[in-house]
Amino acid sequence: FGKEAVKVLPGEFFVYEEDVLVMTTLGSCIAACLWDRERRVGGMNHFLLPDSGGAGGAGGGDASGRYGSFAMDQLIGELVKRGANRSTMEAKVFGGGAVIGGMSSLNVGERNTQFVLEYLRTERITVVSKDVMDVYPRKVCFLPAIGKAMVKRLATTNTDALLAQERSAAQRVAASGTAGGAGGTVDL
Repeated sequence: FGKEAVKVLPGEFFVYEEDVLVMTTLGSCIAACLWDRERRVGGMNHFLLPDSGGAGGAGGGDASGRYGSFAMDQLIGELVKRGANRSTMEAKVFGGGAVIGGMSSLNVGERNTQFVLEYLRTERITVVSKDVMDVYPRKVCFLPAIGKAMVKRLATTNTDALLAQERSAAQRVAASGTAGGAGGTVDL
């Protein structure tokens, strides 16, 4: 492929305007790929849960990239810093799969999917494509300079690391999101 690659881990985001490959692997998590078609700058985030369980008042909760509202604010904020405009942004959304059997009562993937689609609707950012829900883990590759996203549905076998990530997210939901920590960013 010959491109420089950046892997975005849970709680992280990456924004760039040049030719680089941005990748992540998802289960019930969501990756939102945003791209400004006029400024030709894009970015991807990767979040675990819609929110931190309702803690705090105005803007309350855990200010962490693991949570959808903070992750989306971070991604949009960095895009705007680089000259993007919400009115010319478009979104591609991936993930939200129910990849762990017996965990369906928590509906993490479904809740994440509903959250991100509602968030983007509220922000008036058009969702031009999505591959969400179902039972598949996914590998997502995004080219932020041209706004192209590719997704590969992975076999549901040999996903031990992804299952560990999913269980960790599910435990945080069950514990009402009280885990601390900070989100990260990736710089070249």
